[in-house]
Order: sequence, then structure tokens, then C-alpha cells
Amino acid sequence: MIPLYCMNKILMLILINCSKCAKTKNFFEYEMNLTNEQISRYSRHLILPEVGVAGQEKLREAKVLCIGSGGLGSPIILYLAAAGVGKLGIVDFDNVELSNLQRQIIHGEDWVGKSKNESAKSSVKALNSDIKITTYNERLTSQNAMEIIKDYDIVVDGTDNFSTRYLVNDATVLLKKPNVYGSIFRFEGQASVFFAEKGPCYRCLYPAPPPPGMVPSCAEGGVLGILPGIIGLIQSTEIIKLILNKGDSLIGRLLLFQAMPMKFRELRLKKDPDCPVCSKNATIKELIDYDEFCSVGRGEENVKETDISIEITTHELKKLIDEKLSFTLIDVREPHEYQICRIEGATLMPLATIANQMAGLDQTGEIITYCHAGMRSYKAAEFLKSMGFGKVRSLKGGIKSWSRDIDPSIPVY
Repeated sequence: MIPLYCMNKILMLILINCSKCAKTKNFFEYEMNLTNEQISRYSRHLILPEVGVAGQEKLREAKVLCIGSGGLGSPIILYLAAAGVGKLGIVDFDNVELSNLQRQIIHGEDWVGKSKNESAKSSVKALNSDIKITTYNERLTSQNAMEIIKDYDIVVDGTDNFSTRYLVNDATVLLKKPNVYGSIFRFEGQASVFFAEKGPCYRCLYPAPPPPGMVPSCAEGGVLGILPGIIGLIQSTEIIKLILNKGDSLIGRLLLFQAMPMKFRELRLKKDPDCPVCSKNATIKELIDYDEFCSVGRGEENVKETDISIEITTHELKKLIDEKLSFTLIDVREPHEYQICRIEGATLMPLATIANQMAGLDQTGEIITYCHAGMRSYKAAEFLKSMGFGKVRSLKGGIKSWSRDIDPSIPVY
């Protein structure tokens, strides 16, 4: 029996020789258009019957748009580039932050403070210079989504906010494109393929977004750094299967992953006959205002703006401290966050326990709450006001803004 490694070498020689001779067309049923260098680079694909030369050429001709180059986008972009997906589009308008490097492996220390798009493009070019990359250094909106998405075969969602998820879903449904979905939080993730031409869309699973503040972001709740790699690679696998038209895709299935018990579960999904975007009687025929639909702005930093009087700015709080005025400063974060950093003089009172601890607070005195970025403290202030505490305000932007505006010695996490 010939060893497997010898078989691989023999097949490589056959592929190279066949690419040079007139018999190539008969051997493959069409003329192969891979260079010798590409044959060598993708040899492990070429010896897979499910891929082969024809499959590798499909990958080379494919056009995939990745929304976001963060935790999920990083492994997706890198592995699609390594696999030889010929054209990649990347939509991202953020800059690289030091806190990104715990999970966003496409970026490095040299790129902190610089464009994520340019960082991702540099990494892709270093990995595979054949890949054509188009970057969109702008936020995906109702005004530009259709124009950006229309030229791509597949869209992959690597975002972390609901407004963009609904936007991507509706745009891909209207343009009849598959939407490869992934989501992560703490130690859990999920993935699916939403393609209204063959199965349900994202709205069939989640008809409406959760109330603002109900689901904390990764910046507030945390995420295991390896988790986006796991979910991102599942998304990458689904993209390649769609391009090759091989295997059973996650269309109509939601794959759930739990890292702590190391378990996968699967839920079967059905089209919603009353879905407003993908059903026969769809009411959404064009893109809407998704920030308004989800009642949030971008990320955790956007808390409600219905009652400005309930918020206090970092500079206003600094003035109170400098003037030695009397007030109670309450940190409503979790104990492990309190250990990382805190504003001097604050009392720890996690949001989940504030109802049990409020008896010790002075209802007539001024109370100021703060958290990581302003969302939890706003909810705490609203709750205390509803319980009869008259002078309660929430620190706008939380300790994150305090570090940026007032005390840079406080670490940003």
C-alpha cells in the first residue's frame, strides 16, 4: 500500500503536469485555470473530492462581504483569505483598541489607534496576496447597504448590535443573498444561515429586538476570547459550503454552543408565514430606520435620551468632588469589575442587589450612580427615582468616560 503522503505527492505531480498538457481538458472536463503556485498553495483542497480543481476555482471567483472585522470578523476574514476566496469586502469604521486584541486576532499591537479596515487588509495581504480586498470605512446604514451588498454573493454578519443585524437581514432578503449569522456572549455563541430563498430569515427567529438594555453587550458582560474564533470558524465553514454547494448548510437550523460544558445543541427553524420581510405578504419592501426600530444607537454607550436631567457629565461630577459637596457615589457594577478599577469614594452596590440594599440610602440626599459605560447606572437611577429617591443622577458614559475625560490613570477595560 502506498503511504498517504506519497499519494499526495503523486497527485500533486499529476495536477501540475495536467495543467501543462493538452489532455487537461479531457482529464477535468474543462481547462484548468490554476497556476502552479496556486496548485501548491491549495493542494490540500485539491485532493479533497468535495473541492478539487473545480471547487477551488469557485472559491477564487466568489465574492464575500464581511460586516465587521472584530471578534467574529477576524477569523472569518483570515480563513476565507487562506482558503482562496477571491474577493473580500470588509465594512468597518472603528479603530483598533488595546482591549480588542484579546479576541480580534486579525489586528496587532502596531495597529492600536489605527483603522481596523487597514489593519485587516494588511493581515490578509500578508497571508494571501492574490486576494482582492475592498474596504468600506463607514457604518452600514439604510442609505448605503443595498449599494454595498448588491455586488457580493454572500454576506457574513460579524456585528454586535441589533440595529445592524436587522439591517443586514432585511437587505439580504430584499437582494436575495444568503446571510451567514453569528453571535457571541460570555461563554455562549450561536450560528445559522438565513437565506429567505430556501428557508427562514433572522426576523423569522427574532421578530422584534429586545428592549434597550435588556441584553448587555460584550463590553459590559464580557466574552471568552476564544469564543469568537469558534463561532467565526463555523461561519467560515458555512460560507465555503455555500460557495461549493456541498454538504448540509445551517439554513433552517440554529447551532448553539456552550463553552463551559463544551456542548452543541441544534434548533430547527421554520419560516414565519407572517414575517414582515420574507413572507408572501411582506410589508417591508425597502429598508427602514433601524436605530429607531431597535430604539438604540450604536453599542452600549447609547443609553436612553428621554430624560437628560437624570444624567450627570464627568466634568459636573468632578466639580462636585472638587467643591467637596455632599453626595453618595454608588458603583452598580459587579464585584469583579470593581476590583479592576473604581472611582475613589464609591460604594459598591451591584444593580442586581440594589433593591435589597437601598434601605441604607438617604432618600433626601443626592445620589450618583455609575457603571462601565452608563447603561446599568441609568437603570439604577431610574429605579431609585421610582422608589422615592428624589435626587438621583447617572454618570453619563460611566467609568469609561471618567477615565477618558478626568482620570487617565484608571484603566479602560
